Amino acid sequence: MHTSSIKKDDITRDWYLIDAENKTLGRLASEIAQVIRGKKKPFYTPNLDMGDFVVVINVEKIHLTGNKKDQKKYFSHSGYPGGGKEDLLSAVQDKDPEKVLYNAVKGMLPHNKLGRKLLKHLKVYSGSNHPHESQQPKPYNL
Repeated sequence: MHTSSIKKDDITRDWYLIDAENKTLGRLASEIAQVIRGKKKPFYTPNLDMGDFVVVINVEKIHLTGNKKDQKKYFSHSGYPGGGKEDLLSAVQDKDPEKVLYNAVKGMLPHNKLGRKLLKHLKVYSGSNHPHESQQPKPYNL
């Protein structure tokens, strides 16, 4: 028996285009995280960056279930005493709709150097226009 290990030269990266219109936030984010991580490939290796690039459009039309819009809170802290800040999901979505999906996918990737590198494979845009036409992204079916 011989265990084959994949080399960096053997890794091929594809570009996928996902339309987020009427898609549920969590289900979409988990699918994107798997594609970025490379788990959909036959030679998945957990310690390598072998995932594909994902371009997501129409993020402002994403669907949220339940009362998340009024109950889910995002917390950030400046590092100074009294510097805590909470924002509701509805406020974040109105101000910066890309941030909602970005944070959801970020939470589903590894919390280390590899996860930070993989997160750069995610490109999120409001509206249907994106600057990645030259990469010829293939439509990804969910």
